[in-house]
Amino acid sequence: MTMSTRTRDWLLDGDPAVRWQVQRDLLHAPDAEWQATRARVATEGFGAALLARQDADGRWAGGAHFPAGYFDDGPPSEPGQPWTATSWSLNQLREWGVDAAALGDTAERLDRNCRWEYDDMPFWGGEVDVCTNAFTLANGAWLGADVSRLVAWFPEHRLDDGGWNCEAEEGDSVRSSFHSTLNAVRGMLSYELSTGDASLREARHSGEEYLLRRRLLYRESTGERVGDFVDHFVHPQRHRYSALTALDHFREASITDGTTPDERLADAVEVVRAARRSDGTWLQGAPLPGRTWFEVDAPEGQPSRWLTLVGTRVLDWWDAA
Repeated sequence: MTMSTRTRDWLLDGDPAVRWQVQRDLLHAPDAEWQATRARVATEGFGAALLARQDADGRWAGGAHFPAGYFDDGPPSEPGQPWTATSWSLNQLREWGVDAAALGDTAERLDRNCRWEYDDMPFWGGEVDVCTNAFTLANGAWLGADVSRLVAWFPEHRLDDGGWNCEAEEGDSVRSSFHSTLNAVRGMLSYELSTGDASLREARHSGEEYLLRRRLLYRESTGERVGDFVDHFVHPQRHRYSALTALDHFREASITDGTTPDERLADAVEVVRAARRSDGTWLQGAPLPGRTWFEVDAPEGQPSRWLTLVGTRVLDWWDAA
């Protein structure tokens, strides 16, 4: 399906964080054009607004994974996980394409002032949760922090089936998880792209193979679909797995590794294709509950610029091959 002029103009009317990726990935604009748009992310729109909320000590909301004081009065009563603390804020800035230079000495300030809520562990060393460590690996590599402990951590904590599971660290599982494994391989790919260090490529490939054996959708034991989350497309997707998010990773990994799309992705591609509307857009799913700094996409049930960007570039990549 060729993108209509109306849909293209609607995408280009979005925040610079969306616009530069539309220019690069969908319109194949000259490098100077999309790079100029990307440079604006730090000074206007979503990027500038989130940078302005950074605390003087380098953190956001006074905490690493949770806002300061979140647990002071016992179990929280608000729904969901707050998405305002440091780890989540860094994820968004990195994914929006903010240049690390715009954050100045943030890496050093976090090294001095930020510790995980779990066992008061140093921020750039990570903790025990696979997803948290994947975010920290990617964010640290982007900002130039020392993440050597995490580079060693991922191969050491890989499970026998080739992937990762947050619950395995507490002894609750010996099988990998779709969510944890996707976050792990995304973090390792981001590390490689930021640093040029391919030492985690074998570990990343084993996690990707875990997902490919399941064709991104199915239980290996029974062949059944793993759950409704695979076709719950929402932005921001935070830590949640979906077929769309997984395919976007495999697209970037394929480009990085110089490989063609694996045929085992075909069923997931059709799930994404089926969700595409006749005007070439995808609708926003039910947002993950939790406190946010501000909204960055459409309300549930409305066309989403972010999902349309990702869905279109995934299908363009697949169909071109």
